[in-house]
Amino acid sequence: MSGKDGSWQSEIHRILPDLAGDRIGIDYPVIRNLTNTYLVRSLDGTALRFSIPVLLTAPVPEAGAGGDGMAGVIIDAVKAAIPGERDLGPIAGIGTEHPGHCLQNIEPVTLVASRSAIGTDLWRPDHGNRIDGEGVHLVVRGALPYPGAPTPARIREIIERFRALLDALDRVVRRIPEGDLVAARDLSIDQKELRRALPGMGLVAFIADGTLPARRFTHLRCHPRIAGPKEGVHVPFRCPPELEPVEVELAGSGRMVTGLSIRRREAFAIAGSNAEGKSTLLHAVIAGQDDHAAGDGRELLVSVNGIARADASERGLFGADVSLFFSRLPPGVGGDPRAAFGQGSGSLVMAHEIQTALRVGSPLLIIDEDRAATNLLVPGCLQGDEVTPLATLLATRREAFGDTAIIFAASSLDILIAEADRIMQLSDHETRALDREEFRCRLDSYLAGVRERLGVG
Repeated sequence: MSGKDGSWQSEIHRILPDLAGDRIGIDYPVIRNLTNTYLVRSLDGTALRFSIPVLLTAPVPEAGAGGDGMAGVIIDAVKAAIPGERDLGPIAGIGTEHPGHCLQNIEPVTLVASRSAIGTDLWRPDHGNRIDGEGVHLVVRGALPYPGAPTPARIREIIERFRALLDALDRVVRRIPEGDLVAARDLSIDQKELRRALPGMGLVAFIADGTLPARRFTHLRCHPRIAGPKEGVHVPFRCPPELEPVEVELAGSGRMVTGLSIRRREAFAIAGSNAEGKSTLLHAVIAGQDDHAAGDGRELLVSVNGIARADASERGLFGADVSLFFSRLPPGVGGDPRAAFGQGSGSLVMAHEIQTALRVGSPLLIIDEDRAATNLLVPGCLQGDEVTPLATLLATRREAFGDTAIIFAASSLDILIAEADRIMQLSDHETRALDREEFRCRLDSYLAGVRERLGVG
């Protein structure tokens, strides 16, 4: 019998028991009606959209802490099999008038774990798509052409479509090579254990040689943390010998890898001309808080959690502390430097963000010249004595930054670059070290040339 209200959602819990079999079960403990379990007509009336939490009993290696990596391999295998496995078509909405509405189910994803909410609309490993001692948990979503209001015959037809879908899902999972699952598990463990070990090594980030930080964006993955690897020419990262590469042993795979370490408390400059990949590398360091699948390019770039970034923007201030940078507030801003109120300029907002990061003890602070208020970073001849820029603070009050490390990307902020503990230059997207004293001599010579051109002194 069909539901009293004539809706497919009213049938879902009658349909689910008929889908279970020896190899496939319904993941009843995680069911959340109309969240991860639904059978509803689309808004345009042309499709029957569904979401079903299932539990597969296909044999897989012991997951442990790297189960999210294994889940990523399984989800990728299902996505790749859709063109050849006709019964998997509903996941992609094949046969519906608007299959594009299901693109988030088949979009490639190389992110396997994140503490952020990035990419939660995409089909990827998460709390609903995981592997544990019970088996493979998957939330299967998609759409079928709308068959009309539920009747016994139509319900039987939908049950058969779902059974075929789940059988095809099981077949795909069972033919994944065990070695692929083990490698993905170990890679996930590599990243988690290295991240856990970084503080004890006195580090906040590690960038492995061979890292490929550049991204390719799609309309579903338009944020650097979820975007996939760039296609075409892509220059691998290499730590210059002068920056003292470190070697680490990876706990999951047992491999030894070398790369650049970012140390606790240091100021590290990424310098270079325009469009050399400075911002891209900063984004990659931020994404190092996530775990990535093989092929992402950033899978062995690992950062501690709790990274902060400071950008310039105009917004309201409500008791913001900017006293490290401002001895008095500009006109129109109320309160005092320890508690400023009103509309904040880019430099005031950025000062507040930096001080907030220091106050909460963020292990790493990211600053990008492209998004910064440069008048807060370097001094100028027109700047009043009420402002102490970052370069001056690094030179005179380094203790104010505590244990927080700072990575900044800069092209024209020479005075700030000169205060970095280590300097790495990107040129033609390749890395090289700049000796700090040599850079300071070059800067002094450059400024002398400026004085000569101006006819001063």
